[in-house]
Amino acid sequence: MIFLFRIGFLEVSWVDLIDIALVSVLLYQIYKLIRGSIAVNIFLGILALYLIYLIVRAAQMELLATILGQFMGVGVLAMIILFQPEIRKFLLVIGRGTEFRENIFKSISNWRSSYHDEFDIHQVIEAAKTLKATKTGALIVFSRDVELKFYVETGDPLNAQVTKRLLLSIFNKNSPLHDGAVIIYKGRIKAARCILPVSENDHLPAHFGLRHRAAVGMSENTDTLVLAISEETGRLILARNGKYLRGLKLKQVEQRIVDYLHKAEPANWEEIPQEEAESESRL
Repeated sequence: MIFLFRIGFLEVSWVDLIDIALVSVLLYQIYKLIRGSIAVNIFLGILALYLIYLIVRAAQMELLATILGQFMGVGVLAMIILFQPEIRKFLLVIGRGTEFRENIFKSISNWRSSYHDEFDIHQVIEAAKTLKATKTGALIVFSRDVELKFYVETGDPLNAQVTKRLLLSIFNKNSPLHDGAVIIYKGRIKAARCILPVSENDHLPAHFGLRHRAAVGMSENTDTLVLAISEETGRLILARNGKYLRGLKLKQVEQRIVDYLHKAEPANWEEIPQEEAESESRL
């Protein structure tokens, strides 16, 4: 092993530097996952409890140290339970980014693209145009790789072709199917009135209602693209990977959906040219 330098009695090598760099990246990814959520407060509480435990043990306060030690003994299990959503999102990020996963699906990517070409995006865009104009609430989930059976089973199965008329009928305020989400997979509406997870991100705008929060929450928990239209204001957002875009023109919305379905999304997905965005006052 080649040592680079020595700090007191510590000998630092290339392996140590790589180790520190990897841990730094890991901690940064964890921070990005829990940033803005209630998990930050839980993490700080656990950290404070651990520091108190170290101080109590150093002060040789045996009784209190024993009690706190029992909590520390089950700390890993407690963290798994408390941070279950964040751990799930972290594993999802790893699954999305691995080269292995890309290679596995590369052989069937051409088959998927044929489905994307058959999927008439214009039907969705025309429906969104009408829904925005009439301030009719809507929630549409686009799934590229996964059928989302868990969420499909929470609603009413349809397995119908995507058409403007059907979408307008589903989200009509007098329709029994309007309250919930539509899930589109392989060019077909798999189900309507589906229940989606609501985001707990504290940094979301205060005017975001349940539809917008459900759109962000669904994008946090699954590899989907979600379109939401507010019933109160007619505002439209697109949510992806826990991030959202608003102030988009319908042409931009169409392009984002096409990019998602064809796996051609830009690296800076959440950024849009200022000159191309609509002002929120016009939505």
